Amino acid sequence: MSRRLASALALAMVSAAASAQDAPPGASSCSGCHAPASVTVVPPVNGRPAAETANQMREFKSGARPATVMGRIAKGFSDPEIDAICQWLAAQPK
Repeated sequence: MSRRLASALALAMVSAAASAQDAPPGASSCSGCHAPASVTVVPPVNGRPAAETANQMREFKSGARPATVMGRIAKGFSDPEIDAICQWLAAQPK
């Protein structure tokens, strides 16, 4: 792993840990794959419009949107939980 990638991952983890204190249940785990620093091929979700992210989560949950793991993850949340998570993510810095 390059030093630049390792530094970016460390920064993303510290940022996620610091803001995770205010996160609704389930939201802090999103940064594991959706890192704010865009160091993975998985798109970042911080700062994206809440309605857009919530719509995609509901599509994953219903099976209308193809997924590898997001369908299983989304099924674990109620609609109010999805809304709370997506609103919190939208308020996070990109």
